[in-house]
Amino acid sequence: MSNIPLLETKALVKVYEETGERLEILRGVDFQIYKGEYLVLNGLSGSGKSTFLNLVGALDTPTSGSILFKGSDLKKMNESQLNFYHQKNVGFVFQFHHLLSEFTAIENVSLPGRVLGSTAAECKDRAEGLLEAVGLKERISHLPRELSGGERQRVAVARALMNHPDLVFADEPSGNLDEKNSGMLNDLFGELNQKFNQTFLIVSHDERLAKCATRRVQMHGGVISTFEKEVCL
Repeated sequence: MSNIPLLETKALVKVYEETGERLEILRGVDFQIYKGEYLVLNGLSGSGKSTFLNLVGALDTPTSGSILFKGSDLKKMNESQLNFYHQKNVGFVFQFHHLLSEFTAIENVSLPGRVLGSTAAECKDRAEGLLEAVGLKERISHLPRELSGGERQRVAVARALMNHPDLVFADEPSGNLDEKNSGMLNDLFGELNQKFNQTFLIVSHDERLAKCATRRVQMHGGVISTFEKEVCL
């Protein structure tokens, strides 16, 4: 594991001001994640976890502080550079799979590659390999409505990996799954972390997922309060 953070935040603050009320969601977050880590971010509802994930994923902008990706400050990037960061350097898995209903599994997985300019053949080959890696080799031509909830979420994981991202963000990825499918998804993250040295930053209340992480971080009241090492049980 490198001693240089893949992603780092310094004194990260996010404030919302609506109807005269000032809501300080993040209050100076210092954070680092390194290449190859499988890190789970825990915290109660309202602690700022999802806001933090949106900021480091460039889905929102901080009020103050810095977000450094491989040493480069996101706030100094122009629109084209931010788009490339969003499309190439990071992948996203959300609580809801957000698959396109009229597209097959392989078409959904291929889409980020097509957006980035890869050829149809390149995307097809990459998508087939990823769907096999997530255990859906026999389901590549199925539409989302023909897949179970767990299968749809595994397609979403494959899609997040399409452009060989340095870092994958996941926001409560097992939140809508039953215990069996949650367990399968949790196992999958561990397998992908080991097989591809894929870096994951996952926001989750799932204790089993947290216990399988290489590191657990606790957020409380808009700050990172504790860092814990974990061993998969």
